[in-house]
Amino acid sequence: MNTKSRMQEEKTLTKPAFKEALKFWFKLGWISFGGTLGHVNIMHDFLVKKKKWISSSRFFHALSLCMLLPGPEAQQLAIYIGWQLHGKRGGLIAGIFFILPSMFILLGLSIIYVTFGNQDWMTAIFSGLKPAVVAIIFHAVWSVGGKALHSILHYVLAAIAFACIFFFNISMPYIIVGTIVLALLFIYLWPGLVYKKTAEHTDEHLSEKGYYINKNTEGLGKDFNTRLLIKQSIIFFLLWVLPFLLFYLLSSDFSFWKGLILFFTQTALFTIGGSYTVLPYVAQFSVSKFNWLIKSQMVDGFALAETTPGPLIIVVCYVGFMAGYNHFSCSLWMGTVGLLATTFYTFLPSFLFIFVGGPVLERSRGNAIISDVLNFVTAAVVGVILNLTLYLGKDVLFPHGFTLSGIDLMSLLWIVVSLVLIFKFRLNIVYLIVLSMVFGVLQYIV
Repeated sequence: MNTKSRMQEEKTLTKPAFKEALKFWFKLGWISFGGTLGHVNIMHDFLVKKKKWISSSRFFHALSLCMLLPGPEAQQLAIYIGWQLHGKRGGLIAGIFFILPSMFILLGLSIIYVTFGNQDWMTAIFSGLKPAVVAIIFHAVWSVGGKALHSILHYVLAAIAFACIFFFNISMPYIIVGTIVLALLFIYLWPGLVYKKTAEHTDEHLSEKGYYINKNTEGLGKDFNTRLLIKQSIIFFLLWVLPFLLFYLLSSDFSFWKGLILFFTQTALFTIGGSYTVLPYVAQFSVSKFNWLIKSQMVDGFALAETTPGPLIIVVCYVGFMAGYNHFSCSLWMGTVGLLATTFYTFLPSFLFIFVGGPVLERSRGNAIISDVLNFVTAAVVGVILNLTLYLGKDVLFPHGFTLSGIDLMSLLWIVVSLVLIFKFRLNIVYLIVLSMVFGVLQYIV
């Protein structure tokens, strides 16, 4: 290699400026429409293709690690890459900016929703949005199912998970734990049903040169040890308990805030598989058990979340707002506090999983048992998402009761149109949302 080439490579491998990374993470929070796939595409285009801050192999390896964790994998991917680029401050900035814009946007939309929700024009807009939301969730079932269901065993497991939550109302953590136990039993007792020899596709032909972080780069977390694990866990526990104590000391109704905090902490800790795993669990409990909002308001929340950037799981912020708003006699202030508390306790564990669990998962890379167990969990998630589709779709299609004469033909029509636009024409979700709002307004005018 001549001197000029060496100088060029050294220039390419220079550590990215923190200020430049800061600008990207801030921008990402405002433009990341389209769910996890949209977030991943934007990050890959900028970080891998344009800036060469991280190679494609390391990028997708990081994504696969994040998919093993509970919570929003796209946010965790941003935290992981930010951490690898600029240490803890980089991870914190990336993770916070990923959700902050959508949180403020959803706060504004939630206030508008409860203030003007009874207006005819708002009702018209949501009459168009609701069928589109059902179609979007059904598309998620199809997409996740195509990637997760590889054998009869996977289909059976998805069916069992669906039956557990649909017919017996079994909560999500129990389904996940049961799936893991079942997976281990199959792996050790009937391994022939689980393991299949597949050709490994390697990317050795792809050049790793010129990337600041590549497959040969030693990542952060190498010096991880038990003492550091305990120290970081204590820090995150203190961050968790401080607002909890403030609610205890300052709130006139601590039992409500205690229930909200514990519920969303549990949600963040036990729901593996991304937004569409979290949402059925949240929808089921916030409507049926806690009575924080009614089912139609939950569907409206999905519609609002689809119109904002950031992860779809941001809908939990709306749930927190409605919980505080409804519980405290239509108080916008308490609704805002509920939204902020929900955001904090839902997304705080993502930082814990990356900063504390990232090095542990890195060491477990290539473990066949862990990979197979997670394949089982993903298969079960398909059944859970299908339950969400039916749970929300039933009230959209049959608003006046589950009878053939009670079907809403216009909602059925728009669900079909939305599915055609998504599957056949691959219409961007943002454009579908806009079209659906126009459709709702046209219904109102006609």
